[in-house]
Amino acid sequence: MTAPITAITPPVPVEIPAAPASTTAGGGFAGVFAQAVNAVEGLNRNASASVESFLNGDGQELHNAVMATNQAELALDLLLQVRNKVISAYQEVMKMQI
Repeated sequence: MTAPITAITPPVPVEIPAAPASTTAGGGFAGVFAQAVNAVEGLNRNASASVESFLNGDGQELHNAVMATNQAELALDLLLQVRNKVISAYQEVMKMQI
């Protein structure tokens, strides 16, 4: 007896927030970084909901839950790398003599 084969659904595309066209004084980088953090948090919530749905047996397929989890993990890794580069650049600027 064979199980019926179901079609694999494509992953949900992620919308990356665009950088604002004009930035206000004092809110430029902070605003972009806050948007990035919110996007990563959204991906994390989506991954958690996807895993919960799979574990509850609500019809969520395993590969969708794994892809959502991997997507959230990669987004967090990217955010951490950007943060590390910004901190490194800040430290280099602070080392400069005036």
